[in-house]
Amino acid sequence: MRAFPFLLLLLVFLASCDGDDNNPSDNFDRSAMLSEYATKMIQPALSDLSSASQTLLNAVNLFVGAPTEANLENMQEKWSSAYQSWQSANSYNFGPAGEAGTRKGLIEEIGTFPVSSTKIEDRISSGVWNLNDFDRDARGFLAMEYLIFRRDNNNAAIVDALVNNNRRVYLKDLAIDIDTRIDLVKSSWSGDYLMLFVNNDGTDVGSSTSVIYNEFVKSFEALKNFKLGLPLGKRPGQVQTEPQLVECYYSGISHRALVSDYYNCIDFWYGRVGGGEDFTGFREYLLAVEGGPELVASTEAQITKTTDAMFAIPATPDLADLIAQNNPQVDSFYTELQKLTRYFKSDMSSALGISITYASGDGD
Repeated sequence: MRAFPFLLLLLVFLASCDGDDNNPSDNFDRSAMLSEYATKMIQPALSDLSSASQTLLNAVNLFVGAPTEANLENMQEKWSSAYQSWQSANSYNFGPAGEAGTRKGLIEEIGTFPVSSTKIEDRISSGVWNLNDFDRDARGFLAMEYLIFRRDNNNAAIVDALVNNNRRVYLKDLAIDIDTRIDLVKSSWSGDYLMLFVNNDGTDVGSSTSVIYNEFVKSFEALKNFKLGLPLGKRPGQVQTEPQLVECYYSGISHRALVSDYYNCIDFWYGRVGGGEDFTGFREYLLAVEGGPELVASTEAQITKTTDAMFAIPATPDLADLIAQNNPQVDSFYTELQKLTRYFKSDMSSALGISITYASGDGD
């Protein structure tokens, strides 16, 4: 009987040590972090995107009713603005924006590129289409771009083509579909999902911490692999550059979209809004774990190198032309993005004890 108090103390001590080893970051308030991500980044980004998509739809309706060059230019401007807003919201493909049934994540439903001009033209020619099928490369923002922009900026030719009634109706249906999908996601984040997201603050697979971290890394890798690596010819099976595969090929805003997406990823890691107001994000989370401060310092050093490489890319000509010219600055930016991937993915995952749950095939 005398040994019982000692045995009890030993068990408590072992349990305490086991808990510390399994999750060294339990003292960090992940719920507060998730709340700040939701209210300071995700909800405002979705609200801005919803407003921009509604404005775009209004511009499309105006053009469809009166297909003039002036109304085309207005529609092009509203599309470019909406697509810039999309860069701040395209990383949140989970929860209301995630997969459900045959629906894929929001980024695949409205942000797939490159689009298939063949599929789009076949639909217009037949007058038959379904915006809920598996042909995601025939709908979304980039399908709209194909219809309202040309590489030679010949707006008169675009208006002439859009005299075709099926073409105008398809354009309008694309705009409605984009606006509807975005509004559903925004509305869900304004409802019960917010509290479910904030309260699910563990680090296990399926927790909000795991889901938002994985979507962040996945989005960063998509920037590197598809917005840049694909047109540079860096993906498996490619044997040469393919400049026509850049994002926003027809509108020529590929460089601007790439820069916006990059900054959104960096802001997400820091926990800051548009490079301005700071809040408790993953950087602060890392500072709270063993080895985290050293990892933060190394990550910030690589962010600086990557950002400098991005600034070295000329603003003109557009990204497709720069790649066609084998511009070395574009390739250097890709190389620095590869280096930064290690810190965001492998090192950060290990430090926080959060598993990577998606298959990237990136080999980093």
